[in-house]
Amino acid sequence: MIYTVTFNPALDYVVKVDNFTTGTVNRTVSEEIFYGGKGINVSAVLKELGYASTALGFVAGFTGDEIERGVRTLGFASDFIRVKDGMSRINVKMKSDNETEINGIGPQITESDVEKLFEKLEKLENGDILVLSGSIPKSIDDRIYETIMSRLDGKGIRIVVDATKDLLLNVLKYHPFLIKPNNHELGEMFGAELKSDEDIITYAGKLQEMGAVNVLVSMAGDGAILVTEEKEVHKMGVAKGTVKNSVGAGDSMVAGFIAGYLDKRDYAYALKLGTASGSATAFSEGIATRKDIIELLEKL
Repeated sequence: MIYTVTFNPALDYVVKVDNFTTGTVNRTVSEEIFYGGKGINVSAVLKELGYASTALGFVAGFTGDEIERGVRTLGFASDFIRVKDGMSRINVKMKSDNETEINGIGPQITESDVEKLFEKLEKLENGDILVLSGSIPKSIDDRIYETIMSRLDGKGIRIVVDATKDLLLNVLKYHPFLIKPNNHELGEMFGAELKSDEDIITYAGKLQEMGAVNVLVSMAGDGAILVTEEKEVHKMGVAKGTVKNSVGAGDSMVAGFIAGYLDKRDYAYALKLGTASGSATAFSEGIATRKDIIELLEKL
């Protein structure tokens, strides 16, 4: 079974405004609501690719009710923990001459709430996959990823971590199955400027020396490089298309990689499906559909 964790899910209210001007009334020309959160995005794309998953995390208030309802409409299961105080976030994402975001805070998550999450995670079994992705709310200890992985260490669970600098570095000793920094984050981890593919491969190898099993480095318009547990290096360029949406592309790549690996147990194919999935979301207004992904896969 596959599980995803979204610590601070949200309703993403996406509006388009022509020529936004501060200090006056602006009217939208279009508006949509998406069910946001990196783990939720991963679960949504996994569903499109034929894999069931369960979304875990914390929700609260009427917005939490809507997130739970929305997840059901997306076609995958959830087992969220209901938090007493506050409400799940509403993130306003405005597209005009420039893109502007206003992100909510989220509910107040207590130690008791976190312990309920631990209880759910401790039921995971050998062979399960767990995806930990995204930022940590201020109300939770910022070493939560490390705590989760220490509790699950030795159980045979393949853990995927998609997080920034310290969140990522702190968990390497627990040998995550896959980590996905981008090339800029990779350089920041080591205080280095990465000028070539060879530099990226070298520093991805250093992350493996620190404990990572597979390292997938995304490079925006330059594609992605994967260094596998067998020390094989695979590079994949990007698909051709018009970028409409940057939200969820990285999460889609993670989902596609997982699905590709489970399909064929072949890392080159996993990278290819991950690339197609990430690109398909980038070329869509929302999360990509299976049709979009397969069309791009055939062109890579």
